[in-house]
Amino acid sequence: MQSDQLDNRIQNVDVVIIGAGTAGLGAYREVSKHTDSVVLIEGGPYGTTCARVGCMPSKLLIAAAEAAHAIEKAPIFGVSAGPVSVDGKAVMQRVRSERDRFAGFVVESVEEIPESKRIRGYATFVDDHRLNISLEAGGETALYAERVVIATGSRPTYPPTFEALGDRLLINDSVFELESLPESVAVFGPGVIGLEIGQSLSRLGVDIRVFGLGGGLGATRDPEIREYAKHAFNEAFYLDPDAEVKGMERVDGDDKTQVSVTYIHREKGEITECFDYVLAATGRKPNVDNLGLENTSLKLDDRGVPVFDRYTLQTKLENTGGAHTSSHIFIAGDASNDIPLLHEAADEGRIAGGNAGGYPRVLAGHRRAPLAVVFTDPQIAAVGLTLDQVKARCHTCYATGKVSFENQGRSRVMGKNKGLLKVYGEQGTGLFLGAEMFGPAAEHIAHLLSWAVQKRMTVSEMLDMPFYHPVIEEGVRTALRDLNSNLNIGPDVIKGCLDCGPGA
Repeated sequence: MQSDQLDNRIQNVDVVIIGAGTAGLGAYREVSKHTDSVVLIEGGPYGTTCARVGCMPSKLLIAAAEAAHAIEKAPIFGVSAGPVSVDGKAVMQRVRSERDRFAGFVVESVEEIPESKRIRGYATFVDDHRLNISLEAGGETALYAERVVIATGSRPTYPPTFEALGDRLLINDSVFELESLPESVAVFGPGVIGLEIGQSLSRLGVDIRVFGLGGGLGATRDPEIREYAKHAFNEAFYLDPDAEVKGMERVDGDDKTQVSVTYIHREKGEITECFDYVLAATGRKPNVDNLGLENTSLKLDDRGVPVFDRYTLQTKLENTGGAHTSSHIFIAGDASNDIPLLHEAADEGRIAGGNAGGYPRVLAGHRRAPLAVVFTDPQIAAVGLTLDQVKARCHTCYATGKVSFENQGRSRVMGKNKGLLKVYGEQGTGLFLGAEMFGPAAEHIAHLLSWAVQKRMTVSEMLDMPFYHPVIEEGVRTALRDLNSNLNIGPDVIKGCLDCGPGA
């Protein structure tokens, strides 16, 4: 149907953006550079996933846990602060208060967008161009869009059996609404969310068990890093990344309601324990299943997500012959289920918005070097290619280097001498390909290494950069020297090298 044939009750716009999160707002700004005919649709509360239920409230909980842990560790420095006392209500009050402040900034930015360009409601595709919107205030309206950006984000997902737990089930969207800290929590899913929240609760005095399936752990992909991290976490709380859970059920008692979990303990065999809550950190699902995509000509993958070009964010159409052709619909952020990280969502929003605004001219956008951080202690970081990707690219023509932080000078000074860094390079070219780390200051070291990946630096060029003494980054130099030696480019690593700092 052409726009000039539309019922006059249907508003015709150049671009519709579905979702007002990080990707959607970025897309709106870019589209607005091309046209004033743009509408932003949001069905849920304003405020990004990061600000409301993601990275910011979790970091607030982590900060409280770090404060408690610092007091607990003080005696190793000859400092005694007395027994640690945690006020659970005060902890959670600050988490919510600061969380609301961060989310408020986002809400203010959204509300600066003219009301005529915002619709509160849920959009559903009628066909490739027509959208029906169920309004939050009641009733419906319809739009005809020349182009569309899907930026609907994602939501937590968990097995259907968890539903029976009722109010004893927590997800990352609800855990920060707790009025106080519980006594015990069983965490299912040792990914980023499960590890960050689980360790934080443990350090704040909550009895924690963490159960996984398949052996995955945070962002770790290197088997040596993963094994090191698993042992380190288990020094503080029980974690089994490949657990055998026999059963789980809600137990309604006279005094309190709990959840009993029966599992195979690594040392005790089959046991049953009761917990105040179960935290399901078992993944997130892209919010595309209620968009009516089946009414469009889009090619969908097995998850029901539109197939798209990750450099242009343009979706693909499937004609009757099965061949893919480019579409006027773009997708960005967590809705694509590609790389669910805020900085990636922001980049994707800009790319998708620019291309939707400038359509039919579609340009490949700049994608940055892969960078991921898990804010546990020690922190986990991954940069550039994973070890498996290095092997696929280089086959046998690669080498690795590593350093332990257990005896690294500055790390021991600070009492943070636990961790391992591994770096990967290409034989022949000496090109630095990537790294994985479980250790101190990983969030900062990962940035330096990601810049090196993006600038396509060789390991030798990285070693020409300045390294101050004494800093944790001297450990990076040790790992790079080990890598350069294994690439047969640099000399053998000198044991106890003094210019690397004591213990490097």
